[in-house]
Amino acid sequence: MEHKLDVKVYYEDTDCLGIVYHSNYLKYMERGRSEYISFKGKPIQKLNEEGFNFAVYEMKITFKKAARLGDILQVITQPGESGSEYRKKLMQRIELNGQTIISAEVDIVCLDNSMQLRTIPEGFFE
Repeated sequence: MEHKLDVKVYYEDTDCLGIVYHSNYLKYMERGRSEYISFKGKPIQKLNEEGFNFAVYEMKITFKKAARLGDILQVITQPGESGSEYRKKLMQRIELNGQTIISAEVDIVCLDNSMQLRTIPEGFFE
């Protein structure tokens, strides 16, 4: 099941030419993952309180086209294939007017409050 999050590009997100600075796409995708996790049943703050903390283990990003000041982007997050009881893959893309401009494969790990690997709740990323 995929989740969609709309993000507007503000002046603070861009360089002097009005183009989104590359690291800001990471922020948009982080927002998308946070909302996706909450969408799966519990707010991320509640999961953190229960000792389920999610961190990026690995990320592969493809930049296809730049977004610009004022654009409305859609961050789409969905479960990927592969993983283990501690690590899952999420597929993300950022679209502008229905066209993919950024795509990413993101491996997420689950950690307890001591920063040790913890089993991801069953069915959570499916």
